[in-house]
Amino acid sequence: MSSSEQPSAHFDFSGRRALVTGAGKGIGREIVALLSACGAQVVAISRDAGDLDSLRGETGCEVIAADLADANAARQAAEQAGPVDLLVNNAGISILQSFLDTTPEAFDQTQAVNVRAAMIVGQVVARGLIGRGAAGAIVNVSSQSSSVGLPNHAAYCASKGALDQLTRVMAVELGPQGIRVNAVNPTVTLTPMGAMAWGDPAKSAPMLARIPLGRFAQPRDVAQAVAYLLSDAAGMVNGVMLPVDGGFLSN
Repeated sequence: MSSSEQPSAHFDFSGRRALVTGAGKGIGREIVALLSACGAQVVAISRDAGDLDSLRGETGCEVIAADLADANAARQAAEQAGPVDLLVNNAGISILQSFLDTTPEAFDQTQAVNVRAAMIVGQVVARGLIGRGAAGAIVNVSSQSSSVGLPNHAAYCASKGALDQLTRVMAVELGPQGIRVNAVNPTVTLTPMGAMAWGDPAKSAPMLARIPLGRFAQPRDVAQAVAYLLSDAAGMVNGVMLPVDGGFLSN
């Protein structure tokens, strides 16, 4: 299979209700499409009502418009989604500033979306599962930047390191309740946000050179890893940070 060909995986999520945050674009949108194609009833959360309208038209998903940087809005959106079996905390932002220029406002906003929203939405979903006596699965979309330092990504790297640790605590505490919690940690992924951060060849070439497979990730690569972790095929996988990085972290 050439690097330009995208693999195809199918899991059966019939009868399962999935909630995906940050669903309007990029990785989140691809996750919604894949889970819907695999039979899940999907609820998509995004800030952009236009993105949600087009996504609903493409996939038939339910939609909720909310700004997850607002703690109350995050909680209300999760509650509005109703009973959920599968959760993907994908919402994330990246504000590119050097360490010396990182502002408290940018740092706090990044943590609010990338970490705090995952905690709040995860709490609502987990409490619902426990209250129903149901098993479930949660996947947090993290990044290879949780393990390496990247220039101009101080707030982002810090948030993804925190998200990995949150994932581990969730796995330890929720596992006994039948709720598996894992993370996926992609390399540079060619989404609109990824293109903004890595569109300059002078910046992207050294990063690309460190990936043994010789390419950046596509949203589909990440979506399929998420689907696996949500599926019964990963029934004994809990507390894992799964790199989707073409071997970057092996260097």
